[in-house]
Amino acid sequence: MRRPLARAAVFRYHMAMSDFARGLLAGWVIAAPLAVAVAWLLFRRGQRYQARAKDAERLAELGTLTGGLAHEIKNPLSTVQLNLQLLLEDLRPGDPATSRLRHRLDTAERETARLREILDDFLRYAGRMELELKPVELNSLCEDLVDFFLPQAQLQRVQLRLKRWHQELRVEADERLLKQAILNLMLNAVQAMPSGGELILAVSATSTEAAIDVTDTGCGIPPEDLDKIFRAYYSKRRGGTGLGLAMTRRIIEEHGGRITVTSQVGKGTNFSVRLPLKR
Repeated sequence: MRRPLARAAVFRYHMAMSDFARGLLAGWVIAAPLAVAVAWLLFRRGQRYQARAKDAERLAELGTLTGGLAHEIKNPLSTVQLNLQLLLEDLRPGDPATSRLRHRLDTAERETARLREILDDFLRYAGRMELELKPVELNSLCEDLVDFFLPQAQLQRVQLRLKRWHQELRVEADERLLKQAILNLMLNAVQAMPSGGELILAVSATSTEAAIDVTDTGCGIPPEDLDKIFRAYYSKRRGGTGLGLAMTRRIIEEHGGRITVTSQVGKGTNFSVRLPLKR
């Protein structure tokens, strides 16, 4: 009687081990591809991080080189500008060629000044941005901008209005740079209304963000251009450097914020700047 029981126990043991082995094999068959896929994803992610690190390093080096080159160009450019001014002073009023020479020298001086302005804008855009953060109240900041910008708006026949938020809104910001960013948007708005219009500066907030909206009733931006306007050196305005909006976006993003744009051709444009609220 004991022998059949022993055989049955051995049989059950072998069956259990066989089931365990089959389960182990099945688990390995399922887990192995998953492990390979996870390992591959981690490998690809590591490659992307390395590529981004190399790109960042190359961009930093390129920024240093181009910044140095711009500085090197500015020095002789200042000398050229100074000598053009001296030549203008040396022109003799009674000389028949004076008028023609003055026109040519004026043109050269004007283009030299424009080139210097482009270089200054480039250095501000490409250089390292050091933020001096402190609590900034956005209603007061926008009031200062409206007071400063009002004469220019009136000159362009633009009605300038400010919509304050019903309570104080404080963000951690570099006040000088934030004013520069919003002022760039206001300048763009006025340029979009050559025949006059309305420019509204509105302050608002959600539970986590403060917002400054710059809205105009100008010509609007075509849909195909909306994804290009923040690119450096993209401009359809004659004489524009194409760095104003690019600089604005960089300033906002350096503050941990974001900027969006909506526009309708013939009706106007809204730029919305969002900044994290100070806790």
